[in-house]
Amino acid sequence: MSKPLSKAMNPSVSPAYYVQAVLSFGASLAALAIGVAYLPVTGWIRGFLAVGVLYVVTSAFTLAKVVRDRQEVTQVTSRVDQARLDRLLAEHDPFKGD
Repeated sequence: MSKPLSKAMNPSVSPAYYVQAVLSFGASLAALAIGVAYLPVTGWIRGFLAVGVLYVVTSAFTLAKVVRDRQEVTQVTSRVDQARLDRLLAEHDPFKGD
């Protein structure tokens, strides 16, 4: 049988998981920023590394959004196909003669 519709449409993320993800991201970004700031190199190299870090972080956000959007499109298509199949099965009468 199919999953309940409300469960398929509203995947839940616990507040603890969300807080852990945000804190982990913040800690890793802060550690990297401190590491770049205290490198024993000239300002130009430090600036280049800082810009590189910002580019990696923003592209990671973009990649995560693209992956999420693609997954949502797949789920919507799957739900439409499942609804069509459910309707066909509900309307089918195996004892009906042609």
